[in-house]
Amino acid sequence: MKIQNYYQFLEPLNKELALIACELENSIFTSPRTMLTHARVFVENILQFVMKVEKLPEDSWVTLVERIDILSDNGYITNEIRDALHTVRMIGNQAAHDTRKFRYSEALLSWEAIYLIVRWYVETYGPVEFEFPDYQDPNPQVTESYDISEIEIRLGALEELLTTTLTVEDLQPVVEAEQISSIDSIAQPVPPGFTTIRKLTYKGEELEVPYFLRDAFLLPQRFERSETYLIRLGAEQQARIMSELPNNLEGLSNHVKRFGEKNEEILFAELKNYIEEEKIRRDIIIERPGDLLFFYKTDYLIITEKIAATPLTAGLFTGFPSLLKQLHSDQIETVGQLPRELVILAKYDNVGVGTVKSLFDQIKDIQEETTDANV
Repeated sequence: MKIQNYYQFLEPLNKELALIACELENSIFTSPRTMLTHARVFVENILQFVMKVEKLPEDSWVTLVERIDILSDNGYITNEIRDALHTVRMIGNQAAHDTRKFRYSEALLSWEAIYLIVRWYVETYGPVEFEFPDYQDPNPQVTESYDISEIEIRLGALEELLTTTLTVEDLQPVVEAEQISSIDSIAQPVPPGFTTIRKLTYKGEELEVPYFLRDAFLLPQRFERSETYLIRLGAEQQARIMSELPNNLEGLSNHVKRFGEKNEEILFAELKNYIEEEKIRRDIIIERPGDLLFFYKTDYLIITEKIAATPLTAGLFTGFPSLLKQLHSDQIETVGQLPRELVILAKYDNVGVGTVKSLFDQIKDIQEETTDANV
């Protein structure tokens, strides 16, 4: 997905402003409500800093409408900017409280008003030589977009950073190294689903969990050395899904008998591998929309109709008659009926990951033979 960012020209002056504007832009056609709500917060932060710069009296309880009135009454904003601020404020208030469906046209109206406000702000408090470009409409997204909750996470983190870093000096092209590090850690232009939703820790080490794995089912068979440990934890309603894991894995083994720190350490290491494998898989799924894919770790197969119809018989698949017999007893007769996550097959009696890998390889061989025959 190509991430839109009209305001990327602001990055040399203020990276936080540019990144928040980017998130607003990319939410216009995904969730007008989200865009409108956070647009209001965005301009309120700008006015808050303007009042600090101009040393105007204010209290923490001052509302946005009061800020607009104070700046207008003291001659700091023109009627055009005042009207633009009220446009963002009023539609933003509605989006925060009204349950009705908000239209793209409303989000675009707010987007145009933000342009006027940001231009005024930069031209007034930024470098004199800076030239602000003309207004540009955003383009509707035609590929995968961010989930609404993920947009909220990204905007919330950036807004928090903005309130602590935006000053007059921040509008100059010089940005402190620590500030750059904080911004980059929060707002890398990652593809949808890859925003860090939480961090798992174990004895000082950190592991970032991406948004798309927030509630992922932790299939025990995916964790070769921790399979039994996860099964036992699952029986105690612990670690069945990613969101059940505690932020700190130290002490997790206390929920089950005969497991200890070594098992926690191994699970943490395998979780690292699992997350990396899932990231690779997600990229593949996004690149191959509509294809039936079978996965074994980070390797995959594209299952055509012909391959899907291939019968699971001992004549075609050798070396694991017990698995074939158990599959047939579950009415799984063809390749297409197998689970996309092939390692699930390790649940069957006397079936390990080696058997699953052998099945995967044999399906791949049949696929290659079919491809060669059609060349």
